Amino acid sequence: MQQIGHYQQVISDYFNTLQVVKDPVNLYEPVKYILSLGGKRMRPVLTLMSAEIFNADCREALPAAVAVEIFHNFSLVHDDIMDDAPLRRGNETVHEKWNINTGILSGDAMLIMAYRYFEEYEPETFRSLAKLFSKTALEVCEGQQWDVDFEERNDVTIPEYLKMIEYKTAVLVAAAMKMGGIVAKTSVENCDLIYDFGLNLGIAFQLQDDYLDAFGDPATFGKQVGGDIIENKKTYLYLKALQKADDMSREQLKELFSMQPEDSTEKIELVKNIFTTSGADAETRRAIEEYTHKAFDTLAQLDIEENKKAMLRAFGENLMQRKV
Repeated sequence: MQQIGHYQQVISDYFNTLQVVKDPVNLYEPVKYILSLGGKRMRPVLTLMSAEIFNADCREALPAAVAVEIFHNFSLVHDDIMDDAPLRRGNETVHEKWNINTGILSGDAMLIMAYRYFEEYEPETFRSLAKLFSKTALEVCEGQQWDVDFEERNDVTIPEYLKMIEYKTAVLVAAAMKMGGIVAKTSVENCDLIYDFGLNLGIAFQLQDDYLDAFGDPATFGKQVGGDIIENKKTYLYLKALQKADDMSREQLKELFSMQPEDSTEKIELVKNIFTTSGADAETRRAIEEYTHKAFDTLAQLDIEENKKAMLRAFGENLMQRKV
């Protein structure tokens, strides 16, 4: 098992040499563009790392890892259209740089391209990867639809929210890790355990993202602090605050989340104060710990060497930017 930087370099080298532009140029140029924007590429890194955890050469898992990354970027192109987002990773989004129709069609092409990478494997491995990928892709779409639905609802429950982030975010992390196990031909039990590890870590990561959106350091968070509050997103923090706040604070919070003032500075501070005084901030931190511990509990059951379990735990702790 190598350092994370090694796997990132393997992925980066592949995409730097990938030739995708052909006629019609306006279909493939946007694909090359979004893939060239990089990012941390943690999902394909997890596929490569997982393969080596189960004693395969990480390069054997490269086609599966590339499929995961192309699918992830396909989802970003379409999400950006749905959100009318102007920027992605500090650059123009595909639909802004070209147009909405191009964004839709190029995204569709990426989804199909992702599936084709599984054709590089023998039939049994291909079937296992494609079956997992189809299940995951549909779950991501379901999660996205729930996220859209929640914007119009005032009765979203915490279990519903947790299911939404599981499907929208965590299942792809889990599938990325399980694909490495499938390529390495490890046991079904190991594949299921590494999936559970990724799933719980993915949920914890998204909950931490919710928390940092309100309480993170602007210098290190990487995006605007308070963005979810400005957009009136019903995050775990918001739902916990509704559950735990007194009647006056609860009504104030609902009122604040019905507003979109030009200057949101005061709104952000008022909402954060309710998050703190209600104990929603502490409850969110507790949930992050709970799901992180759930992920780490699976490590004891994995049939791998102890040093690899320790490295997976260290990876999880580093990903969460905390010691749990």
